[in-house]
Amino acid sequence: MSVSRAGKGGVNHLFYFITKHNYRCSDIIFVKDRRGAMAKQQDTKKLFEDLSGAGKSIGVLTSGGDAQGMNAAVRAVVRMGIYVGAKVYFIHEGYQGMVDGGDNIEEASWESVSSMLQVGGTVIGSARCKEFRSHEGRLKAAHQLVLRGITNLCVIGGDGSLTGANLFREEWSGLLEELVRQGLIDEEAAQNNSELHIVGMVGSIDNDFCGTDMTIGTDSALHRIIEVVDAIMTTAQSHQRTFVLEVMGRHCGYLALVSALACGADWVLIPEMPPEDGWEEHMCQKLSESRSRGSRLNIIIVAEGAIDRQGKAITVDNVKDLVVSCLGFDTRVTILGHVQRGGTPSAFDRILASRMGVEAVLALLEASDSTPACVVSLCGNQAVRLPLMECVQMTQDVQKSMDEKNFEEAVRLRGRSFENNLNTYKLLSYHKADSELPNSSFNVAVLNVGAPAAGMNAAVRSAVRVGIKEGHKMFAVNDGFEGFYKGQIKEITWGDVAGWTGQGGSILGTKRTLPAKHLDKIAEQIRIHNINALLVIGGFEAFECLLQLYEARTSHEDFCIPMCVLPATISNNVPGTDLSIGADTSLNAIVETCDRIKQSASGTKRRVFIIETMGGYCGYLASVGGLAAGADTVYIYEEPFDIRDLQSNVEHLTEKMKTGIQRGLVLRNENSNENFTTDFIYQLYSEEGKGVFDCRKNVLGHMQQGGAPSPFDRNFGTKIAAKAIQWISRKLKESFKNGKVFANTEDTACLLGMRRRTMAFQPVVQLKDETDFAHRIPKEQWWLKLRPLMKILAKYKTSYDVSDSGQLEPVTRVRPKKAD
Repeated sequence: MSVSRAGKGGVNHLFYFITKHNYRCSDIIFVKDRRGAMAKQQDTKKLFEDLSGAGKSIGVLTSGGDAQGMNAAVRAVVRMGIYVGAKVYFIHEGYQGMVDGGDNIEEASWESVSSMLQVGGTVIGSARCKEFRSHEGRLKAAHQLVLRGITNLCVIGGDGSLTGANLFREEWSGLLEELVRQGLIDEEAAQNNSELHIVGMVGSIDNDFCGTDMTIGTDSALHRIIEVVDAIMTTAQSHQRTFVLEVMGRHCGYLALVSALACGADWVLIPEMPPEDGWEEHMCQKLSESRSRGSRLNIIIVAEGAIDRQGKAITVDNVKDLVVSCLGFDTRVTILGHVQRGGTPSAFDRILASRMGVEAVLALLEASDSTPACVVSLCGNQAVRLPLMECVQMTQDVQKSMDEKNFEEAVRLRGRSFENNLNTYKLLSYHKADSELPNSSFNVAVLNVGAPAAGMNAAVRSAVRVGIKEGHKMFAVNDGFEGFYKGQIKEITWGDVAGWTGQGGSILGTKRTLPAKHLDKIAEQIRIHNINALLVIGGFEAFECLLQLYEARTSHEDFCIPMCVLPATISNNVPGTDLSIGADTSLNAIVETCDRIKQSASGTKRRVFIIETMGGYCGYLASVGGLAAGADTVYIYEEPFDIRDLQSNVEHLTEKMKTGIQRGLVLRNENSNENFTTDFIYQLYSEEGKGVFDCRKNVLGHMQQGGAPSPFDRNFGTKIAAKAIQWISRKLKESFKNGKVFANTEDTACLLGMRRRTMAFQPVVQLKDETDFAHRIPKEQWWLKLRPLMKILAKYKTSYDVSDSGQLEPVTRVRPKKAD
């Protein structure tokens, strides 16, 4: 392989550099061999090289209300389009720009979308266009597109924008005929532009579009809301105040519902599920009971479209007046307004938008005249393509159901994600008197294991409260299994976990100690406290702990109880799950730091930053953080690299410095290679980039573990903990015989994880074969499929596996009951 050094003496110079710094060449040969083995495994995959965009033109526009993450979607469409050989055009100011034409339709370049990723709103502008709603307006728009040969449209907006796009597509052939009759275009132009293909991406902070679990902008809006709520809670606590907050959502209560779940609000009012008649008394009773248990504040969240059962609007002022008149509490109102639309997009929204943007281009490349207009959506952790108008129809059916006061149907039509959030909130929201609760006579212990992860406390709170509502006596174990065998176990009550949702770290305390050496003492504590079930919240160590306890059942009957692990680690390295509690918070910390570093690099020009992330041997944080931050290169253990790769990356950055983007961002997972350390890579880049760019390095360290949990981690931890306790309750009933609990089957020691589209309980013993215990990672990791996407967006030539690409699916209206 021939490699030339930028301006100096070729690959020999690199080997001189390695020898000078005491690095062994044998290690380079070793990693090269490993990489070759990986390449052979990829040969069988379906790749997208045959999907050429040559001769095609793609127009991208943002329409309707703006949403954070729209720019990431535009960037992905532009770069993916250019990568496959198509021309890509910005259509400024939405449909208005399409109608007006001129400078509003501008060819995009690779550099023109640089520095877009971290910017909120939409830099290409958005507008609501009345003219496009008329036939004459659409005729003008068609003329402008034909003049530029644009026959592929990527529309980023809400249901109104996407409906307009579909109507435009249906009328396309008629519009062309009309343009020919008017002499505005000739027959050849009409023939060359005879088909218009439409792909939609939903950009809406309200998350009001049916068919997708999350729309672009929703997660960022939740970040803004939770930032405000966390700030308000400190002042509310100081003065023993009640705060009534209004959040956006004229027709959809998603933001209100999820923010209430994420902050532990006392009451929430949403349009899809109005409160029962007499709600005023119930709400005041709950607020009063909360204060009597020692709480110094109350939070009530109201969606701007909240209504009662008769369809009458419920405003924040109505709620404030009610609280003041009935309870006399000092009450304040805060209306968040357009703050929710603003600010930097979250890591989740950047990744979602980037994935959807690439998927949209693939959908356009594969489209034919018989393909219906589709919308690119997210289902669980899977990208899917759905028929656009079926989704629009279902979205409109929600409003119809609400108008007809069929609220249960409206909730069902909103989809699985909305329904699960509502059910979880109901489960946690109202604490009955002890005399009204069922009495199960079961004791359930909760503990944290491994390194702390943001969202652990939300999971513990949820587990405790759902357990109490199920009738169990809940016990908290301090300091993991170390505290368990030492007897640091005490009962924990409903009020004990108040305010835990927004707390970072682990309030219970957590240790990495494994139980294998202390089995007798742990068994003794189980007998002393009569523990009937165990919920372990933690990372890879938690998985190992449950595996050890399961295997010890043959010698210790005390471990024959239902046991469940909830994955909680910033590294996201637990087998059996695509996502772990804490990883999203850590990603946001990494991305926020990278944004600041990129800003510094842009100011000084010709500077490359080498950043080291945590994660052990798992490259999730580095890879997904790199995708969200717009990194040029990411080094991870799972994808071995050698000195020639390093040289190629240096040359790539050297070429980049010749363009208008004179900065570089390189991420390295802490254990990506024992020889190519962060210091080595920094020294290599510094030496090889002399005269072209200079380097700086930054080790992020434990700041990735700290901070308040993100809305996603609070919500995820709350929901899966509630689900785990319900599973434990079922297993306790099934295994209770002859006056005692005896559970010794594989399916009574499980890990609850997200697998693509579903949450699944998986026996830990069955996950052994999927695990690389030496490196503490799963053998197969879904996010590795995102690596080529990151490389493409950084202008590297690479292969991209599209065998798992979203296929057009029907919209599911009635779902079968999910199995346990």
